[in-house]
Amino acid sequence: MSLTAGYAQKQELVKANRLFAEYAYTDAADAYEAYLKKAKKPGKETIRKIADTYYYIGRYEDASLWYAKLSEASGTPLDDKYFNRYIQSLLMDGNVKKNSAAKADEMIKARLLTDKNKKFIAEYTQHKKQLDSINASPPVYTVTHLEVNSGQSDFGTAFLGDKIVYSSSKDLNKAGRKIYKWNEQPFLELYVADRDTATGALVNEAKFFPSELNNYHNATLTLSNDGTTVYFSTNTVKNSGFLNNAANGTNNLQILKAKLKDGKLEDEVKLTINKISYSVAHPALTPDGKWMFFTSDMPGGLGETDIYVAPVLENGQLGEAENLGPAINTIGKDMFPFVSNNTLYFSTDSRYGMGGLDIYKAPMTADMKFGTPVNLGSQVNSNRDDFAYIINNDQSFGYFSSNRKGGKGDDDIYYFTKKPEPCTQLIAGTVQDAGGTNVVANATVTVHDINGNAIASVITKSDGSYSVQVACGQTVRVVITKDEHTVAEQQVTTGSAGGNPVKVDVALSKYNDVVTKTAGGEIININPIYFDLDKYNITPLAEAELDKVVAVMKGFPSMVIKIESHTDSRQTHKYNVTLSENRAKSTYNYLLSKGIDAKRIESVRGYGETRLLNSCSNEVPCSEEEHQLNRRSDFVIVRR
Repeated sequence: MSLTAGYAQKQELVKANRLFAEYAYTDAADAYEAYLKKAKKPGKETIRKIADTYYYIGRYEDASLWYAKLSEASGTPLDDKYFNRYIQSLLMDGNVKKNSAAKADEMIKARLLTDKNKKFIAEYTQHKKQLDSINASPPVYTVTHLEVNSGQSDFGTAFLGDKIVYSSSKDLNKAGRKIYKWNEQPFLELYVADRDTATGALVNEAKFFPSELNNYHNATLTLSNDGTTVYFSTNTVKNSGFLNNAANGTNNLQILKAKLKDGKLEDEVKLTINKISYSVAHPALTPDGKWMFFTSDMPGGLGETDIYVAPVLENGQLGEAENLGPAINTIGKDMFPFVSNNTLYFSTDSRYGMGGLDIYKAPMTADMKFGTPVNLGSQVNSNRDDFAYIINNDQSFGYFSSNRKGGKGDDDIYYFTKKPEPCTQLIAGTVQDAGGTNVVANATVTVHDINGNAIASVITKSDGSYSVQVACGQTVRVVITKDEHTVAEQQVTTGSAGGNPVKVDVALSKYNDVVTKTAGGEIININPIYFDLDKYNITPLAEAELDKVVAVMKGFPSMVIKIESHTDSRQTHKYNVTLSENRAKSTYNYLLSKGIDAKRIESVRGYGETRLLNSCSNEVPCSEEEHQLNRRSDFVIVRR
């Protein structure tokens, strides 16, 4: 290759990288393709940028091909972020002939086989089971594509009485409008439309307070219940109206608050959570207006974007924001929150879903605790991005956005009606160790119906907490398990929808904390069970210790033991054997009376004075206390 050709090729790559850095991905794709016509072997970093470029502009078949090349070039497994993008590209491509979805599923399974994180494997299995179950259930949603959609992006609806406000990059009577380089579409503006109450159609659309907004993105808003206060997302701009970029050249989004009066904005202010160095967007107020959820890529998050919540102060500003944590957020994109009927709706691309952003719901409590997120299923979600879900107060209709195939433009708005769902209620609690000093994370909580069938399952979080949604008015058995720990069970009956969660707090003991290793094997770790001289009845003190044995055996349901009873050396050898056998039988009968299955007791034997713990044999003078040490029963563990 000549020096001139080499220089030209280098310049083409420089141009492509510059466009990539400017988020001008549509133009960057053209530039990389021009570079690739001459480049024989692009480097790993270039491969990554080419893959990301196609991913960002929705060319998923091309993206999956280049993520495959990135995997080959890396020589090691892709990190979680790029593995997820590879999987999402395959799912969103949805190429039937190439079996893209099946390939994605196989890649996930192969990844799980090499992943030692049992919690991740359990969550994957749970999410897949949920989604399969939901997709097989009778239809709940009826979805309609709306005529209001344009050939550009239309998304992000919000209720304003009988009207709907939404975001769009459609160009209505605005010559010379600025273009967003990412997708070569005009910047987003806010529109308001009347809602046809019969069909859900949006009609009579018009710009929403157009004169007060900047010339860049204005989108995704939330309004107070009385419709007087509005929060919306917009680009960070200077007082001059030009973009105000961060030090790395990125222009981030911010949330503005304003009063809405006679269709105009007044008293517009920036929220104190806004920072030039990161984005905050997609605000969503709780129905009582006391809390706001939003999306951000601020430092300290779990993934590319996370969902946060903050209290709304009297002046309309926000208090300290809190990341929703791994209960909701993932390594990928978690965004577009919405709250209704004690439920958080949001979109994510990093749980086991159908492809791209999928819409999930998670039950929530007043103190911001969240149950297991559940995919809304194929009635709402597709193999592309599905997001910005909103639903009315009585849960009968709403809107969401999607860039699925069959739409008019990039993102489109869809209307849905929804049948009533069965009444559900939360069971929630915390799992601790038996000492009550430490929480038990990654324990499995399984709910069984009265017939013993498992109907729900969840994994405890890092703080030992869990919550699971079950049917109202149902008697269930909650079983909590973890390897090398006791099993805990509790029967409860759920109440009505929207009621306080049914609390089930339990304690688990570690196996090593309830056994003692001896020369003869492992025995259940309890205080010695002593018998009165020449007697074999169970004393009140003995009952307290035997109850511990019962608890351990119920905590380890597969444990099998041997009962071994002993006497001191007084009396004859024959007499002591008979006495110890009677003591063993008394112990055995007590365990059976407490519900222990006889099959779990392999043998019941009295050893008389043959296994003394001290030197107090015949003719050796010993105190009463020393003799009492030998009057005991042991519980030897045969298997568990």
